Amino acid sequence: MTGVPLAEELLLLAHDDESGKATMPRISLDLGMAAAVLIELALAGRIAYAEGALTVVDATPTGEPVTDDILARIAADTPHSPSSWVQRLRHGLRDKVLGDLCAHGVVRDVDETELGFIHVHRYPVLDPSVEAETRQRLVAALTGDAPDERTAALATLVAVLRMESALGVTGEAATEARRRLEAIASGAGFSGEVSLESSVVRPSVGLVVAALGRAVQAALGPRR
Repeated sequence: MTGVPLAEELLLLAHDDESGKATMPRISLDLGMAAAVLIELALAGRIAYAEGALTVVDATPTGEPVTDDILARIAADTPHSPSSWVQRLRHGLRDKVLGDLCAHGVVRDVDETELGFIHVHRYPVLDPSVEAETRQRLVAALTGDAPDERTAALATLVAVLRMESALGVTGEAATEARRRLEAIASGAGFSGEVSLESSVVRPSVGLVVAALGRAVQAALGPRR
């Protein structure tokens, strides 16, 4: 596995750099991160989607502890649907990913006490270069550059989670950003509506991303 894990990229986009607080609902972020780790496994050629379920096709560890823990869980269990897996995996996942980001010096854990006994954790950024590279790839995709497989998958998650505001756009610009994000998802075949023959995205990955996108959308409910 190469590069920064998708779950870490998604988490950084969903947190304010200075305050270290999440800028979106916890349930949305948790579902999105679970989907991100599963997509990571598909990108690494470890899982596939067939007959309504995610299955392991290669149990070789990727080298990323969080990702490999989930790979082992899927391999040891009976096949489950994408919807079932995002719900099963979302609990406690954010703390593990934040722990990795802290260990790598990307963010720091600020432990504060409210009302004298309630501990509240914030995670302001220490190394902005990781998120900057992520944003650069997404901005390039939004302005017309053809995204690579990983960026297309990340853009699809951003669209599913309604995270346009995390890209620093509002109003009409946010509407256009969402249109472009959805176009990337469709153009990459992630919507299940477009042929993958001319896409840079592997068909096997496209099937996993499409299935997980539908699972997260169903869990979040209709857009308000």
